Amino acid sequence: MSTRSTTAKALVALAALTAGVAVGAATERLATRRLRQGAGLGPRSTRGTQLTVRTDDGIDLAVVVEEPIENVEAAPTVVFTHGYALSLDSWPDQRVALGRRARLVLWDQRGHGASARGPAGTTLDRLGRDLGCVLDAVAPTGPVILVGHSMGGMTVMALADQRPQIFADQVRGVALLATSAGGIADIDLGLPWPVARLAHRAAPAIGAALESEGPVSALVERARRASNDLGLLITRAYAFGSTPPTDGTRLVGDLIAGTPVEVLADLLPALQAHDKRDALHALEAAELLIMVGDADLLTPPGHSIEIVRRTPSAELVILPGVGHMLTLEAPDEVNRHLLRLIERSTA
Repeated sequence: MSTRSTTAKALVALAALTAGVAVGAATERLATRRLRQGAGLGPRSTRGTQLTVRTDDGIDLAVVVEEPIENVEAAPTVVFTHGYALSLDSWPDQRVALGRRARLVLWDQRGHGASARGPAGTTLDRLGRDLGCVLDAVAPTGPVILVGHSMGGMTVMALADQRPQIFADQVRGVALLATSAGGIADIDLGLPWPVARLAHRAAPAIGAALESEGPVSALVERARRASNDLGLLITRAYAFGSTPPTDGTRLVGDLIAGTPVEVLADLLPALQAHDKRDALHALEAAELLIMVGDADLLTPPGHSIEIVRRTPSAELVILPGVGHMLTLEAPDEVNRHLLRLIERSTA
């Protein structure tokens, strides 16, 4: 392997490490496009009604709405907001489990999946406004439950900071899965702290190099498409805990490989700057569920515990042996608690 190729793959891994999501999946070979066997999902799901929501700054967001099978008129709307480098196709098990009980809304965050990319300098506050635009467009009335995973949970917090009044009225329940209210730069990523600190400090320079569309960015894109099992191993190590599902690992790798490297780079500073700890009190107006795996290296349990410390009414669930992608690694437990949240929120 050439020195340049090795350097490019190291940059990808370091950038993803710093971002705090499914590390190394960006180097996963594109040949792993086989998604969850038997789930009926292709590279892009065609289930539900496909919509486009235009944000207040003119960006078109891809949205899917799935009507409930039972109690159509009384069913609440559950809005799923995915994490960094993923897409609305990252919730296959939840769509099956909750589809009978609720109207489901899934959307691609800007720059992800089928949604358009915005201008450089995306912030978590901008993502929160995007979520507000989706709510206004497809769920303007009726009870709503927000489910956010990783960066998606941060997006929900940003919305709570901007529009706390809707959490006392329309939003009846919130589930924050494997996320953080702030302090991403203090996470050791399962590495010796000096190494982790170096990764965090290098993030701005790495992000700028990747976003420049210059030779480094082009080299990284080529490395992402190289056939190398190292990416698969890193994805398993950082996205999952003790029982990584093979099909889930492939799904994560496929989704991240489909996210433009410039989008990944643009969001690095936003993730490190994220701090919504003072906005968490707004969430207490709704039923609140906090879930995390105790083997999560990217948003460790301490970050969920900190959220609960600031929202004492929240239910905290820590899943033993489970990593960052708890929705794929422990779908039965996650779905059971989400169904209970729906019941509490609509009682």
